Amino acid sequence: MNVFVRIFRFYYEGFREMTVGKTLWAIIIIKLAVMFLVMKLFFFPNFLKSRFDTEEERASYVIDELTRDVGDK
Repeated sequence: MNVFVRIFRFYYEGFREMTVGKTLWAIIIIKLAVMFLVMKLFFFPNFLKSRFDTEEERASYVIDELTRDVGDK
């Protein structure tokens, strides 16, 4: 039998037989989703939308930043 198939079956059977583990995995996934949502809202604001009014200004800024030489700061 293929090694990948054996590994897949091992994990598939293990997760299928879990009782408490399924609840713990659900809690972990919900916790990660909430954590990333909070981080996105508070720590990663939409920089381009807050600084520029039009799509052309945003596009120009991005192009300038991408093509800028590293020593030009």
